[in-house]
Amino acid sequence: MRRWRPGYACDVGRTLSTLRRGAGDPVHQVDRTSGALWRASRTPEGDVTIHLQPCPDLGEVLASAWGPGADWMLDRLPSLLGAADDPAGFVPGHPVLADAHRRFLGWRVPATGLVFESLLPAIIEQKVTGQESWAGWRRLVHRYGDVAPGPGAARGLRLPPEPETVRRVPSWEWLRMQVDPARSRTAVTAARVAPALERTVGLPAAEVERRLCSLPGIGVWTAAEVRQRAHGDADAVSFGDYHVAKDIGWALTGAQVDDAGLAELLEPYRPHRYRVQRLLEISGARRPRRGPRMASRRHLPGSPR
Repeated sequence: MRRWRPGYACDVGRTLSTLRRGAGDPVHQVDRTSGALWRASRTPEGDVTIHLQPCPDLGEVLASAWGPGADWMLDRLPSLLGAADDPAGFVPGHPVLADAHRRFLGWRVPATGLVFESLLPAIIEQKVTGQESWAGWRRLVHRYGDVAPGPGAARGLRLPPEPETVRRVPSWEWLRMQVDPARSRTAVTAARVAPALERTVGLPAAEVERRLCSLPGIGVWTAAEVRQRAHGDADAVSFGDYHVAKDIGWALTGAQVDDAGLAELLEPYRPHRYRVQRLLEISGARRPRRGPRMASRRHLPGSPR
């Protein structure tokens, strides 16, 4: 168990919200009554279930952990909750952004230090709807993950699959989980070099992106999604996302922009460009959705009919 005093109004739920892959994520649960958070992970020292209880009246976060990776996870608690993220020097420069920055002072960019854990679900999310990707992630974890240690088991928490397990998933099983061959090949390739990927923690951002993007099937969007979570990179923008450029453009200019326009808009905010993205996301500043939702694909085995 560890009591941590962050020295700022740490918003545990919002800080770790990007680690949750949909409401039914088997590795991540939130107790809406108490604000407590449960999560299962595989650390370099073994499996772990962690429970985080915010105590805002005391200015503390109470953390408990079970499993062989408990000490590793508790030691990393400050980084997990964004203590290494320094918003000093960030100048919002726009009324909408300034309002979001004021309202969500407790949010920080987390740094899990677990690269493959962030990369695998990001690969599953490539070029598909959130509904489809989250369903694929749930199926993958339930079929190939393991029961979480300690009280995580009673809560139904499961550990994400190990890289070696991902390498052995047959091609037809990926299809049953609605993960097409392009994404499954990328997942298997990443699993083969997982130890090398973990060694990117602590490297400069440009080198992290270079190494991630050297893998077939991984581009700047996937690399950014990993840098935001595993490396705590406050400058890692999700270029290539279906919504991000349009939403940020609408929030800051009243008009949608493409990736080139987004790069121009965010250039003055370096090294806080992802901070801009996430603050606008959690504040709900997005363009009006007038068209129909993108339909889930129905040609893969296991797709809803």
